[in-house]
Amino acid sequence: MFAGRVQARPDDFRSMATCSPVTQEVLQGLRPGREGQLIRWRVLCLPRPADPLTVELFLEAADLSAASGRRGITILSSIDCLIASIAIWHETPAWHLECYFDRLAAFTLLETRSPSGASFG
Repeated sequence: MFAGRVQARPDDFRSMATCSPVTQEVLQGLRPGREGQLIRWRVLCLPRPADPLTVELFLEAADLSAASGRRGITILSSIDCLIASIAIWHETPAWHLECYFDRLAAFTLLETRSPSGASFG
């Protein structure tokens, strides 16, 4: 998923939470082997405060997608709108590598962080 663009250290996982859509995206991008299994285990141990996902979060994601389109912002994945909606709902920053999260933050309450070459968990 991150294609070598970021490094995860074990300590990075201690201060993180996630949501099921992020879990899916991370796990589907892992390479087979010991390192992939270790990252899988660490990701599955992270708290997921948005679980189970409510229909309200999906409605918010749909509204966010529509609002983005009206502003000329193309979101490549509806899952990313769901991730953004979860972050907004829980008032937590969304760590990302995709530029459109920052574009969403320009007209919503979404807070974003990106690794900028730093270690990322």
